[in-house]
Amino acid sequence: MNEKLGLIFDMDGTLWDSSENVAKSWTIANEKLGYHRVITVEDMQSVMGKTMTEIAEIIFPDLPLKERMEALEYSGNFENEYLREHGGVLYPQLEETLKELKKKYHLYIVSNCQSGYIEAFLDYYHLWDYFEDTQCFGDNGLPKGQNIRLLYERNDLFDAAYIGDIQGDYDATMEAGLAFIHAAYGFGKISHQVPKIESFSELIAVADQVLG
Repeated sequence: MNEKLGLIFDMDGTLWDSSENVAKSWTIANEKLGYHRVITVEDMQSVMGKTMTEIAEIIFPDLPLKERMEALEYSGNFENEYLREHGGVLYPQLEETLKELKKKYHLYIVSNCQSGYIEAFLDYYHLWDYFEDTQCFGDNGLPKGQNIRLLYERNDLFDAAYIGDIQGDYDATMEAGLAFIHAAYGFGKISHQVPKIESFSELIAVADQVLG
């Protein structure tokens, strides 16, 4: 019997908090585009977990659709390069915990981000060796629930849990038919009773409880 067990991670509010440097990068990108709008950390935290199309509607509400999508693409590409150079804020004990988890589980990332965002994260922190596969909205335009399921099936997993911090992560995980673990230190609350971790290092024990 195939008993390949997986842990699939959200990015923002789960593995790191990139909101400060994302806000800086988008402010610079806006200046270069001639919009002269300051994007705040609060702006970025309010849209974490949303698809890039939804973010464009929120950040560039007054632009016609064509210009909005052009601004989105430019800002996303600029953000990726900025993060590849400046990084973000990793949650405490992240790499040590990943190293321990990898002894028992196969590790993956699924995010609603643009193409290149996950790669910028892995490049900056040299974490490629921990994750076997990734999937994001920017690569195929599919919602998170479908991408979680896609990655699950593509990697022939016997069972898996998704770790995320907001209600949308929970909803997507239920759509995918997997177990969910709430990163309660992140950006959101969950309206259901679910296993949770108050720090990233707690995942070692909680994953065993959920998938053991």
